[in-house]
Amino acid sequence: MPADPLSTTFAALADPTRRAILARLALGETSVTELGAPFQMTLPAISKHLKVLERAGLIERGRTAQWRPCRLDAGPLKEVAGWVESYRRFWDQRFDRLDDYLREVEGKAQPGTEPK
Repeated sequence: MPADPLSTTFAALADPTRRAILARLALGETSVTELGAPFQMTLPAISKHLKVLERAGLIERGRTAQWRPCRLDAGPLKEVAGWVESYRRFWDQRFDRLDDYLREVEGKAQPGTEPK
């Protein structure tokens, strides 16, 4: 049973090497060799990471003669941002209620006494 796109994206983002690759690709298109340079791993290992990112729809790979450029496709990240946004609103509301409560408690404190 295939995973839903959001699960596939989160699975791809779960690895720090893949997140670092995406961060590099956010700067622009580059080759597999250049992507692998900062990592202590073989090019076949980097290629495996790229395949995971490609299956998740986060990157596109091209071919120009011997050059195999990779580029970021941020579309799936928009879905992640939308999903996370609902939780950001949840926490904003929670913090607003906490702020209201703290103001209420502070207002009830008697002048010249220590709050409990």
